[in-house]
Amino acid sequence: MKATTILYRLTSALLLLSPTASSFGPFLPNKIRGTKLSMTENAKKTEEPAAKPDAADNPLNTKRFESEHTMGDGENALKYKAVADWITLRKINKPVAEMFFTAYFLQPGDASRPITFVFNGGPGAASAYMHMGALGPKRVSLGTNGELPPPPTKVVDNDETWLGFTDLVFIDPIGTGFSRSLDRSKKAKEAEETEGKGPQENAEFWDIDRDLSSLGEFIRRFLSSNGRWSSPVFIAGESYGGYRVAKLARRLQDGLGVGLNGAILISPAIEVDALTGNDYDLTYWLETVPAYAATALHHKRGDHGEKSLEEVLADAEAFARDDLSRWLIMGSVLGSAEIDRIAQRMSNLIGIDAAVLLRSNGRIDSTTYVRELLRDERRLCGHYDASLTTTDPYPDRPTYQGPDPTLAAIDRYYTGAIHQHLLGTLGVESDLDYQLLRLDINGKWKDDKRKHVFDKTQGAMDDLRYGMSLNEHMKVFVCHGVYDLVTPYFHSERLVGLMKLTEEQRERSMTTRHYEGGHMFYSWDESRRAFRNDIQKLYAEATGSVDV
Repeated sequence: MKATTILYRLTSALLLLSPTASSFGPFLPNKIRGTKLSMTENAKKTEEPAAKPDAADNPLNTKRFESEHTMGDGENALKYKAVADWITLRKINKPVAEMFFTAYFLQPGDASRPITFVFNGGPGAASAYMHMGALGPKRVSLGTNGELPPPPTKVVDNDETWLGFTDLVFIDPIGTGFSRSLDRSKKAKEAEETEGKGPQENAEFWDIDRDLSSLGEFIRRFLSSNGRWSSPVFIAGESYGGYRVAKLARRLQDGLGVGLNGAILISPAIEVDALTGNDYDLTYWLETVPAYAATALHHKRGDHGEKSLEEVLADAEAFARDDLSRWLIMGSVLGSAEIDRIAQRMSNLIGIDAAVLLRSNGRIDSTTYVRELLRDERRLCGHYDASLTTTDPYPDRPTYQGPDPTLAAIDRYYTGAIHQHLLGTLGVESDLDYQLLRLDINGKWKDDKRKHVFDKTQGAMDDLRYGMSLNEHMKVFVCHGVYDLVTPYFHSERLVGLMKLTEEQRERSMTTRHYEGGHMFYSWDESRRAFRNDIQKLYAEATGSVDV
C-alpha cells in the first residue's frame, strides 16, 4: 500500500479533529434540553467589518460575523456568542493568508475560561467534522450508531457540546473551509476558473512544517486579539489533526510561549510510516488485528463464544503480541504445523477463512478485510467504521472497487450541515466556496524535512514526549473507536507503551480511552456522551476547577 493511499484514507474526518479554539464556562448539566433556534426570535445578529487596516490587507473582502444564541431553556440554558471571522497570517509583516475560524463564547464572557483550539486532519480537511459532529453547539443528525439517514441533512442541537466547560475555536487550515492564501497569481486563478481544480494558490502551506507554523501563528494571534492570554489553553485534533496536536505540544510551548493545559488526540495518526505494511515489517499487521476482531464480533463472525467486546479485544491483543508476531518474524521457519495452528486461531478471532490467512502469510490489509469478512452476503465493511456496511457493486471483480460506506458516504452529510449552519444560522456571507475535504491537498502534501529517499516521514511521538517533559502539568488524552481500521487503537496503545513515561507521568498526565464506533466514534450516541463526560473530567483535573 502506497503512502499516498494512507494519506488519502486519513483525509476524512477526520480526522478531522480538526480546528478550533475556545474557552468554556460554568458546569454543563448532563442533559441539555435543546430547542430549535429561531433566527428572528432567539438570535440577535450583528455584522461588523473585521479589524483589517485597509483593502490591501483584505483582498478576499472578508468580514466578521457575530450572533447571539440560546440553547435550551431555564437553568439549563446555554447563552453563547458565535463569531465567524478570518485572522490574517503574515510573513515579514506582509499579509500572506486569511485563516477562517468559527468560535463560540459562553455568555457572559469570561477571559479566564478554558479555550480549546480544534482542527481536523486529512491533511486537506476543514474543521467541520469535529465542529458539526462532536464539539459544537449544533451537530449533524445521524442514526443511533452512526447509521446514515436519507437526505437531506438535518442539523440538531448537540446535547454533548463541550461549550459548557470550554469556549471553542474551530480552525480551517489554509486551502480548506473559507481559508485561503493571498497569492492570487494569474496561473492559480486560471487553474481554478478553467480547470475546476479548486484553490491552487495555497501550496506554500501544504507541507508539515508550514502547516504547523500557520496554526501556531493563528493561536498566538487569536489569544492576543481576543484578550485570552489568561485562559487555560487546550488543543484538540482528529486523525492527522492528532499528529498536529502532538507536534504542537512541543512547538507552542517551546518557541511560541503558549502554555498548554491539555492536548487531546482523537483517532490520531501519530507515526504515519507505521500505518502501512509490507512483507518485511510487523507493526501494521499486528496493530490492525484487535480492530478486525472487534469488527468480527460485531458482525457475529469468527468464534468468540459468549465473550464481551472487552474480552475479545484482550484476546486479540495477546494474540498479536505472541503468536502472530512469531509468525510474522519467523515466517516459514516456524514450521507448517505451528503456522496452521496460528492461522486457525487468527481465523477464529477475525472471522476470515484460515486459507486466506495462509495464502497471505498472516498479513491482511484493511482493503482485503473489509471485502472478505461479509463476502458471502455481498457486503463491504467501512474502512473508517467497519461496523457500517454497504452492497458490493462489483462482487465478481478480483479486486476491491466498491465505495467506502463511511468516507465516501458521510461527506455529503457534513457538507450539508456546515453550509446550513454557517450560511443560515450564523449568517456568514462570502464569495468563497467552503472546501470541506480536498484530496488534491492530500496528494500534494510534503514533508519539508525529508531530504533523501531513505529518510522516514516525520513522526510526532517524540514531540509529544518533549512537550510532556517541558510542561509536566499538561494533560494528554488519546482516544479511538475500536472499529476504526485506518488509525487502529492498538497503534496508539503500542506507541504510548513505548514512550518511556515514568509511572508518575502515566498516572498524572496520560489517559487513553477507546469507544464503540469507528474513526468518527462520536457518530455513535453513547460514545459521544461517554467521550464528552471523559473530556469534562479531564478539563476539571487540568484546571483544578470544580465548575468544569
